[in-house]
Amino acid sequence: MTRSLAPVRSVGEMSDDELVGAMLRPRDRNPAPRTGPGLPRCPGHLTAHGAKEWRRVARLLHDMGVLTAIDRAALAAYCQAWGRWVEAEEKLKETPILIRTPSGYVQQSPWISIANKQLELMGRYMVELGMTPASRSRVSVLDRTPTPVAQTSGAHERLSAMIDAIAERLAYASEDDPQT
Repeated sequence: MTRSLAPVRSVGEMSDDELVGAMLRPRDRNPAPRTGPGLPRCPGHLTAHGAKEWRRVARLLHDMGVLTAIDRAALAAYCQAWGRWVEAEEKLKETPILIRTPSGYVQQSPWISIANKQLELMGRYMVELGMTPASRSRVSVLDRTPTPVAQTSGAHERLSAMIDAIAERLAYASEDDPQT
């Protein structure tokens, strides 16, 4: 089923109620959900490297307006993947990349697979949390700063001007209407 779009009308063709509704209608159809403003605490189950990464990025993400209390699990998953990736990379420094199995076959170290999997998981969470340059442009952030009066006064003046224009149109319409 296709939905037909209403034809675009100029301001002069709109009724007064439609004009006021259009002025007061929120422009952003999908605002970011509001959640608690506090910085989430680091979960105790993280590895030492994961907890260190939490301390490094949590405050940065929170200050950017990306991280709220509800995002704790996503950040914990990222930090845990980070911790496991660091551990796998450290093991790779200590062991050869290729190992010989007891049956004589040569295979890659299992630490390579672990490191690669953790990098893949980290990448997914980094995108979700806005930790890459491309993803930062797509992540909605919470604006915790109050809007200064100077910024809202322009909108107030425009709304007042539109209301005055509507009142003038109504005055002219009542002058032309013989029933009033």
